[in-house]
Amino acid sequence: MTCNNENKCIRCSVSQCKYHCTSSNYCTLDTISIGTHEANPTMPECVDCNSFEKK
Repeated sequence: MTCNNENKCIRCSVSQCKYHCTSSNYCTLDTISIGTHEANPTMPECVDCNSFEKK
């Protein structure tokens, strides 16, 4: 299946997300929101994609 609306500026490998392009590792959104669940983030694991929605 081809994804016609992949955003080549936003790479994503989270296939469980509603916005993941099913044929490649890209997001289909125009923009995403990034946030954190830490008071002082110091590692990539501390950062979250707040645009994530479960399929």
